[in-house]
Amino acid sequence: MENPILVEALRGPTVESFHRGAVAVVDDHGRVRWSCGHIERPIFPRSAVKLLQALPLVSSGAADRLGLTQAELALACASHGGEPAHAAGAASMLAKAGVDVSVLECGAHWPYFEQAQREMARAGGEPTALHNNCSGKHSGFVCVGCASTGLKGASLFDFMRGYVEPEHPVMRQVSQSITQATDFNLAQAPVGTDGCSIPTYAIPLFNLALGFARAGTGHGLPPALSDAASRLRAAVAAEPFMVAGTGRFDTTVMQRLRERVCCKVGAEGVYCASLPEKGWGVALKMDDGNTSRAAEVVMATLIEALLPLSAEDRTALHALSETTMSNWRGRRVGSLRAAADFRAALSGLTG
Repeated sequence: MENPILVEALRGPTVESFHRGAVAVVDDHGRVRWSCGHIERPIFPRSAVKLLQALPLVSSGAADRLGLTQAELALACASHGGEPAHAAGAASMLAKAGVDVSVLECGAHWPYFEQAQREMARAGGEPTALHNNCSGKHSGFVCVGCASTGLKGASLFDFMRGYVEPEHPVMRQVSQSITQATDFNLAQAPVGTDGCSIPTYAIPLFNLALGFARAGTGHGLPPALSDAASRLRAAVAAEPFMVAGTGRFDTTVMQRLRERVCCKVGAEGVYCASLPEKGWGVALKMDDGNTSRAAEVVMATLIEALLPLSAEDRTALHALSETTMSNWRGRRVGSLRAAADFRAALSGLTG
């Protein structure tokens, strides 16, 4: 059976296209609270699991030994736009670890945020790995490795070489944390290489939602990981700009709802979120891999349905789940909306 239609794109009043997907809402005891589509099929979560990938940064003691700030902890969970504060934050993390940008193995690309990109080009600059949207996550990995050894200088750089490979001590810690959070054995999971060169493992939506439910309450996690998840969520809530940036969905939602939602986008139409007050985790995947056009609409609709919201917050979330599409002249040409059957199926879940 096909996954259900979750989002419709309208041209004028007519549905022009639609997007199918699957959603799992799971509590921290492993009970499915709501679902649709194939939630047991393994999918690559990509960057949606950066919160779980950052757990060793805190649980290992690296964050405390290096004196990382809340903004830097939030950046370790980020897919950012390469704005100046993001690049500076990654550079600061590396300096505290005793290394520099040359240690990063995520690659370089121009900032995703257009204004930062234009300003860099106007100044004749060139992007470095600090501007990679995953530089915060990679700087966190480097901090874990550097804080675990007494090495310095060239020896430290040598130790960190290849930290993106599955067998490196840092990546083994990351994989173990994901396994413990999701109850899914990554050793038996399909594996690929993510855009930033680290391993990415295919995990069912059920297990991803379970991992984010546990990250929200700590239930089912070892004490060190439970404390780490709590600190990372607090950092993200305090510094939501560092997680994404100007105009981005994750930053917009968490600036408004703070500790109530910890959400993270992943490539190819994946989203995960923790709703701590409910003890629930959410994971979704759009079949066609559409993120900004479909996955964001679905996540906004789920937050609307699953959390009790003030009238002001509900209006703000609804603007993200029912969006206007305009052409280059600014003329309205259509809209995106959550499918009526999807909204109806979610009714009654709040509270």
